[in-house]
Amino acid sequence: MATGWAGDGAVQEQIDATVKDGIARARAKLPSGPGLRHCGECDVPIPEARRRAVPGVRLCVACQSARDHDEAALAGYNRRGSKDSQLR
Repeated sequence: MATGWAGDGAVQEQIDATVKDGIARARAKLPSGPGLRHCGECDVPIPEARRRAVPGVRLCVACQSARDHDEAALAGYNRRGSKDSQLR
């Protein structure tokens, strides 16, 4: 693929920046502080194994899955990585 006036490493730099941004967004969403014994939304007990596996956990699996699904539906379209945007 022709890169026009872009430097030799520009494509890799763009890929690295996209990955770095994704990691930063994921880390920002991690819970912090003390976890809860009961879900913050539905008040269902959170199992001990989940509390050990996810420090700072605040939601049960069902509520976390629903929140993840809702956030995925609202996620923006990555035009930078879109093949269609590269063809225009």
